Amino acid sequence: MTQPSAPAPAGSHQGGLPYALAAYAIWGIVPLFFKLLTSVPPVEVLAQRIIWSLPLCFLIMIFRRQIGDYLAAFRDWRVLRMLIASSALIALNWLVYINAIFTDHVLAASLGYYLNPLVNVMLGMIFLGERLSRLQALAVAFAAVGVAILLAGALDTLWISLTLAFTFAFYGLIRKVIPVGALPGLAIETTLLMPVAIAAAGYYLWIGDGRGFGTGTGISLLLAAGGVVTAVPLLLFATAARRMSFAALGFVQYLAPSIVFLLGLFVFDEPLKPVQLVCFLLIWISIAIFSFDMWRKMRAERMLAVA
Repeated sequence: MTQPSAPAPAGSHQGGLPYALAAYAIWGIVPLFFKLLTSVPPVEVLAQRIIWSLPLCFLIMIFRRQIGDYLAAFRDWRVLRMLIASSALIALNWLVYINAIFTDHVLAASLGYYLNPLVNVMLGMIFLGERLSRLQALAVAFAAVGVAILLAGALDTLWISLTLAFTFAFYGLIRKVIPVGALPGLAIETTLLMPVAIAAAGYYLWIGDGRGFGTGTGISLLLAAGGVVTAVPLLLFATAARRMSFAALGFVQYLAPSIVFLLGLFVFDEPLKPVQLVCFLLIWISIAIFSFDMWRKMRAERMLAVA
């Protein structure tokens, strides 16, 4: 998952909802795809995902006439330096997520993306000088209590949730302050990661343990499809971000971790510990408060616009 280049103006959300729903639905069912690749080392899955994402990103950028945006970023060292940092963050995020799916920690991954918007709020306060409303502060407090409960009873998986939440939040923070669109930004990040990805893929191809790319048509095609899994929902998301406000988009973002949670519970039969259940309940209360605060602000902005 990634961030839009800029929020759409207020009132411009007509027609964006189907694209947002499609993007988050795909991100929600991605664990089903990765479960097909559990015989492959997570590092190779990540490497192949990077390698096969770039050609598709280029095809889409050509269609959208964004090659100029892609090339311009390489001429600006400040932008490129920040994209190097975002590349490292998104690679770590992807690797931890893939590993979580492979090791049957889908619920922990779901919790990480439930926490992400709340971490975004805290980072906005710390780094961007944004102020928390009373409801936002209350939402963060509920989330903090939920994490504290996990410290007491599910420490073995808490690192997954926190790593996913914080790496994606810092990734989003960087992407928020640099003038690069969602798709060109991903293409640049993928380009920067490509040498490491090629080296990793070459290593696994060389050792030939019969589990990765080149060892069978089915596995090879699935690994190549990782590029589609990366780029298609991003394109849908970028389209939605242009057609609806960021606040409205915020309501839809909980679809993905909700689907992941249901998959972990009912499809992958992961046990839900009592402390995890309590934590999820507190996070859902936090999200309800946070969403109500967003809805209230959207309503106030619309009333001002009408007036």
